[in-house]
Amino acid sequence: MTNRTDLEQSVTSCLGGSPSSRDHFPDGSWQFDERVVAVFDDMLRRSIPAYAQMRDLCFQLGKQFVQPGTSIVDLGCARGEGLEPLVRHFGKAIDFLGVDLSLPMLAAARARFACLDASSHGDFRQLDLTHEYPQARASLTLCVLTLQFVPVERRQQILQDALAQTCAGGCLILVEKIRGATPLVDAMLIQLYRRFKRSQGYSDDAIEAKERSLQGVLVPLTASENEKLLSVAGFSEVECFWRHLNFAGWLARKPG
Repeated sequence: MTNRTDLEQSVTSCLGGSPSSRDHFPDGSWQFDERVVAVFDDMLRRSIPAYAQMRDLCFQLGKQFVQPGTSIVDLGCARGEGLEPLVRHFGKAIDFLGVDLSLPMLAAARARFACLDASSHGDFRQLDLTHEYPQARASLTLCVLTLQFVPVERRQQILQDALAQTCAGGCLILVEKIRGATPLVDAMLIQLYRRFKRSQGYSDDAIEAKERSLQGVLVPLTASENEKLLSVAGFSEVECFWRHLNFAGWLARKPG
């Protein structure tokens, strides 16, 4: 089996790495276009506290629920970073499906996985979660920093569809940006988050430009609101496994 160092070198060589996102200034409403895709990996690491830890926890927890003869589904797969360690770990013993609305993101994901010779047991498709849900018998579904971009009124149905497409004993991993439980706490978290982004090299102008661009596009809920969505959808054992400032992750298991 290919070791992680070789795999990372292969992917980096194939995709050409990720340039710095410090000088990225969105123009108008946020879009996952070619400009964002080019700096996306760097942007995530500079914008999300404890990002590497979150990704590793998603892998370490998620792999324990993968069952033979089922699929791993990634909702909003972006450049394929969440799927990569799972595909590396399971090889051709498991099928995978990544869906995303952004064609530039899908192109980057396909390039990543072409390097891994994984096309024979996986697929990437353009799909709008506001209108449809991918058909696959999943034992593990990833929904990492995706639902926050979907209209709030559509999120419950997506999670119910995810449950319906999950085999007994399978799970969904949800990671979201969240609001504080009260206006006071939320304001405190936002200030600390802005301080974190400054420490990562972003200027105040860049931070403000991104916030304006994301307004009305990224709509966070509170932690309790996300947990209620998962419970109402029918998932059991809803457990928060990671939280840092105004970001949180949950593991939600289907009974069985």
